Amino acid sequence: MAAAGVAARSPGTRARRPPPPRAARLLVLLAAALAGPGAGGAARLYHAGEDAVWMLDSGSVRGATANSSAAWLVQFYSSWCGHCIGYAPTWRALAEDVRDWASAIRVAALDCAEEKNQEVCRTYNIHFYPTFRYFKAFTKEFTTGETLKGPDRELRTVRQVMIDFLQNHTEGTRPPSCPSLDPIQPSDVLSLMDSRGGRYMAVMFESNGSYVGREVILDLIPYENIVVSRALDGDKAFLQSLGISSVPSCYLIYPNGSHGLINVVKPLRSFFSSYLKSLPDVRKKLLSLPEKPNKEENSEVVVWREFNRAKLYTADLESGLHYLLRVELAAHRSLAGAELKTLREFVTVVAKLFPGRPPVRKLLETLQEWLASLPLDRIPYNAVLDLVNNKMRISGLFLTNHVKWVGCQGSRLELRGYPCSLWKLFHTLTVQASIHPEALAGTGFEDDPQAVLQTVRKYVHTFFGCKECGEHFEAMAKESMDSVKTLDQAVLWLWKKHNAVNSRLAGHLSEDPRFPKVPWPTPDLCPACHEEIKGLDSWNEGHVLTFLKQHYSGDNLVDTYSVNLGDPGDGGALGRGQVEDKGLTSPGKSRREQDAAGLHLPHVLDPRTDLPESLRHRLGLRLHSPPGPGALAEVEAAAPSLGAGFSSLDMSLCLLLYVASSLFLMVMCCFFRVRSKRWKVRLHHPAV
Repeated sequence: MAAAGVAARSPGTRARRPPPPRAARLLVLLAAALAGPGAGGAARLYHAGEDAVWMLDSGSVRGATANSSAAWLVQFYSSWCGHCIGYAPTWRALAEDVRDWASAIRVAALDCAEEKNQEVCRTYNIHFYPTFRYFKAFTKEFTTGETLKGPDRELRTVRQVMIDFLQNHTEGTRPPSCPSLDPIQPSDVLSLMDSRGGRYMAVMFESNGSYVGREVILDLIPYENIVVSRALDGDKAFLQSLGISSVPSCYLIYPNGSHGLINVVKPLRSFFSSYLKSLPDVRKKLLSLPEKPNKEENSEVVVWREFNRAKLYTADLESGLHYLLRVELAAHRSLAGAELKTLREFVTVVAKLFPGRPPVRKLLETLQEWLASLPLDRIPYNAVLDLVNNKMRISGLFLTNHVKWVGCQGSRLELRGYPCSLWKLFHTLTVQASIHPEALAGTGFEDDPQAVLQTVRKYVHTFFGCKECGEHFEAMAKESMDSVKTLDQAVLWLWKKHNAVNSRLAGHLSEDPRFPKVPWPTPDLCPACHEEIKGLDSWNEGHVLTFLKQHYSGDNLVDTYSVNLGDPGDGGALGRGQVEDKGLTSPGKSRREQDAAGLHLPHVLDPRTDLPESLRHRLGLRLHSPPGPGALAEVEAAAPSLGAGFSSLDMSLCLLLYVASSLFLMVMCCFFRVRSKRWKVRLHHPAV
């Protein structure tokens, strides 16, 4: 994953620093308590009030772009996407460069990584990041906008495309504050010279393919007492009569009727615009700018969690699964064809190989069995979400609905995080397949050393939001994935490619300065992995493989900072208001010890437990229905009913009634037996 490696290196090479004093630790803990579940939330690549970018969200995007008096250019991005992070300075610079165009066209951004925005991003059919959409002014009906296409996203190119987009408006729908960008005729220039409008009139002469004149026109929109037009250089004789020997040039008509060619040092947009803005009596009108948010609403608290970089953390893997299943997949309103097949295969591999806590494994297995049993070729995403959220409240299924990074935390909210957790998950899957090849028996993936890699490859290509990252990963796969012949080679292939990504992204804006992109594992983590050959550092791949198998094994997985599994009666995920830090387990416990402890929980089912037929019937969403549009409608109608199952309270009441009725029957039986004996005694006559 190219930019997916953004901060996605394997367990962090955290810069060494002295441990904080006790007082500082107390302050960190106090900040964490005050931050509550919101700490470590969505990152911000753009800041309203600081950047000229208009910040939109689920509650404002439709209202801003519908029937607006200005056109909009919106970037739908993801704050974890490496390409988005790298492009952010360009987008900020573009917004600042065209700040004066705001009443005609506005540069905005919306973060699809925020869970509150996932529904609106799905509504606008945003599958990859960044996606750029134009929205015309005065659009009354809902539209998903026009997509900016083409690989060139440089500032000048996008600025010129913005101008083309404005010119595509009809006369009746053009933003009212936007002057005409079409060239005027030489006769119109003469008319301007003869008129006495009481204001400056500037005419930009340029070639047909030049954008300088249109840019200057838009730069002067918010300024009073001046009107700017443009004319082409087709009539050479007319240009000579005005003393114009080269283009672009600016001919200025003063309020008193005098006129002449202005002299600038360089014939550039910035020189022309600055000169015209500095003319006497040319004043700037009140400009509409992005509003500054409330400081409390815009506060971002980064709570640092101390961690051991030699360990693998459950919190990272579970947070990654939460984001993958509840946010990234949510970009797809429905899943069909290749998408559905890819999801089935990916969930199968994860369900069979994920070494996490039993409730999460049980949820993955239930999801896998349900997907495998569906005969439909299309399902709504909400049906998947209902099962992941355990709407049926099946005891023993659980997946946190919070993001809490530990080994994947970054020095800023937008760094590392989800891409890092994906890398960790992918490494874990390849290692588990190598250690436990029998886990994939009966799935169709057995005896295929590339099974995990190819499944990961399909997932990244189909679902991973950063399109550029997916393209880079696909290029690496095409280049050498076919050379993998054993399960151990699959482990090493992914390790090599991850280091290649780190090398390519070293120095990129997405690199976390606290976690530099260096070859991994570092010498302090695995001294035996490194050796020197002819003065150059080299890898001992045998030792690297041993290290990877140990590092990504279940025994190295610890639950420090992981969310509490909940009360015995709570079969679903935690409510959004609950704080996760209350259920921390001992940092020293290994995965094997934690699994043993977890299995003693009364609400945790054994992963091999078969689902009852009634449950299969509900999860199967009427499996006997014929596939096709009618079946899809049935699935969509049945999806909300996934919450109609029995709760723990229901089961407790049933058990209580059963015991009470048994006791009542026993009492009645004894009562009638005693009465029967008494009747026999009364009716018995002694022999004479």
